[in-house]
Amino acid sequence: MTLAKAVVTGSVYRAPEKRFTQNNVPVSSFVLNIGDREEMLLRVIAKRTALDEVVSSLGKDDRVLVEGRLQITTVKNESGNERKIFEIDANTVEPMSATTGSGITTANSSSNEEIVKFPKEEEFADELIGEDEIPF
Repeated sequence: MTLAKAVVTGSVYRAPEKRFTQNNVPVSSFVLNIGDREEMLLRVIAKRTALDEVVSSLGKDDRVLVEGRLQITTVKNESGNERKIFEIDANTVEPMSATTGSGITTANSSSNEEIVKFPKEEEFADELIGEDEIPF
């Protein structure tokens, strides 16, 4: 069952493995830990050829951002108990680099990009609409 579009970040818990369909289409999958304090595991499936290179470059404990469709599959184990498996059919997989000295995590940034700085509240306070100008 497909639930919704999801965007998650986490660290690779189990390294990617690649298999091929009967039509020779690569399908890569890996397990992502999205929990901070405790393990919350999510299977990521990448069926698109464009994602093949990115997914194959991932290793255990790499940080990634994944965007795709969240799906829940129910399976029965050998003892007959049902278990739910959470998966994302990935549209996008982006590796995230390590935290910089300023505490900002950057992803695929080049050295000539500028960091956008927002003005302080005092600098744009004159541009705000006064309460007497609100039409309702």
